Amino acid sequence: MFSKTRKATGTVVESKPVVKSSPPSIISADLKIVGDLSSDGEIQIDGAVDGDIRTKSLLIGETAHIKGEIVADSVFVHGTVNGLIKSRSVNLAATAHVVGDILHEDLSIETGAFLEGHCKRMVEKKEQPDARISVVGKDDPARHLDKARETGTMESKGSASDEAKDNDQRRSPPLVDKIH
Repeated sequence: MFSKTRKATGTVVESKPVVKSSPPSIISADLKIVGDLSSDGEIQIDGAVDGDIRTKSLLIGETAHIKGEIVADSVFVHGTVNGLIKSRSVNLAATAHVVGDILHEDLSIETGAFLEGHCKRMVEKKEQPDARISVVGKDDPARHLDKARETGTMESKGSASDEAKDNDQRRSPPLVDKIH
């Protein structure tokens, strides 16, 4: 362990490149943007935006005015929003003024925040690998009677309903698979 000779251990250590998170894109209070914004990172808005916003994280400052749809993983609202907010996590601060619907997984509203619209919780759909439902249906005896009349295989020994019962016992009921 502390000897001067080095022994090769045979372990290979892979290094992953270090990815720096970029600073947020900032729209200052004296800037007005007419058009849509799209980012893979964080956007901080203190000015005015007339258009849709799609980003990973959005911080809406107290002086901000947004008119349009917002789609993000997380949204922190301190300013004014007119439009739909669709996000996993929505936080309305006391200074928030939102007119529009909010689709969310997590929602927090501080005392004093203004909200005029509907809030609807979105449930993340978890995929189930084998989400099948088996429905077993019973055959109608009248259908067997009609089928027997068509083929001319009616026997004089029993009634058609007895024949249908016998047929039902001989074969397994049909399975219908329904996938969600």
